Amino acid sequence: MKKISRRSFIKTGLTAIAATAAASPILTACDSIANINRKTSLGSGKIKLSYRCVDLQQRHTFTISGFSRDFTPNIQVRLEYDGVVAYGEGGLPPYMIGQTKETASEFMSKINLDQFSSPFMVDDILRYVDSIAPGMSCAKSAFDIALHDLIGKLLNVPCHRLFGYNPEKTPCTSYTIGIDTEEMVRKKTEEAAAYKILKVKLGIDEKTDKGLIKAVRSVSDKPIIIDANQGWKDKHLALDMIHWLKEQGVQMVEQPMPKTVFDDMAWVTAHSPLPTFADESCQRLVDVPKLHGVFTGINIKLIKCTGLHEARQMIATAEALGMKVMIGCTGESSCAISAAAQVSPRTNWADLDGALLITNDMFDGVKFVDGKITLNDRPGIGAELIGEW
Repeated sequence: MKKISRRSFIKTGLTAIAATAAASPILTACDSIANINRKTSLGSGKIKLSYRCVDLQQRHTFTISGFSRDFTPNIQVRLEYDGVVAYGEGGLPPYMIGQTKETASEFMSKINLDQFSSPFMVDDILRYVDSIAPGMSCAKSAFDIALHDLIGKLLNVPCHRLFGYNPEKTPCTSYTIGIDTEEMVRKKTEEAAAYKILKVKLGIDEKTDKGLIKAVRSVSDKPIIIDANQGWKDKHLALDMIHWLKEQGVQMVEQPMPKTVFDDMAWVTAHSPLPTFADESCQRLVDVPKLHGVFTGINIKLIKCTGLHEARQMIATAEALGMKVMIGCTGESSCAISAAAQVSPRTNWADLDGALLITNDMFDGVKFVDGKITLNDRPGIGAELIGEW
């Protein structure tokens, strides 16, 4: 029998894994509704697209290694089909290079849905949207979320049920504490009293990072996960910090080193007493097999991977490779947070606190009960617009 290299095996198997994920319950449901459409008037309309850009205001200046912001620009999408209205959203944080309100709006203006007679042509529609321009994952994510919301509403079923996921298996969300003065870090920690897991941003330097953790520990003994946002450049420093963090009750470490330093990162993971998760290193489905053996797991964000359709493929691929999965966010309202929550039953960790960190949430959606993500029974993504569009 001819031997197949590990790399070839992964490359060959990836297509099958992704295909399996894409063919899971939602598309079966779409096939069923397509048959129903032949017998009813449903499906006779056009898919209408509109969009708007908004700024979501942070409760506190949000600082990570290399960036600070007081608000996050967002693009929000509205789809209408046969009188049913659905919504989607994509954050546009400043580190998503080339993705601004202007470029996102320009991208949306190029989408022509006249060629599609039904929103249930999920694969065809999303392939078309993805092909319009390279990058632009934030805008593509907003569209993807709106399309899934529309399908769920047309079927009168929550997306997590379309996906076949058990809503009882949702994890608790972490609550993020950005880089700040030690006094403000203590204040933010106290504000997070309702949440069981704290996520602390690090990546400045060893002294500052340890001071921030000590500030949290002075007022809380809750489990901590940390995100260094590529801040530790030396693998020995990274490993020393991880060993110290374990002693402080930290449970996992996200993106400790620069996103392209794979050999050093693989060395850190091999010696780390804590699981390591890729964030900036993991953008889309094609990245997942490359990270096997480099990180313990991956952090999926809808604005990076273009939405729920590809996120589900990434989850299936990571699971097949024996990797852990985290679902994350960045500066979105309850619209995108509710969408991401729909796939959370298939993840090990969740960081879906984006709507908790802003002051002008424009949607009512997923709730957190004692910190646990609690999915509702509303159709689609489970979010409703507050006020006028």
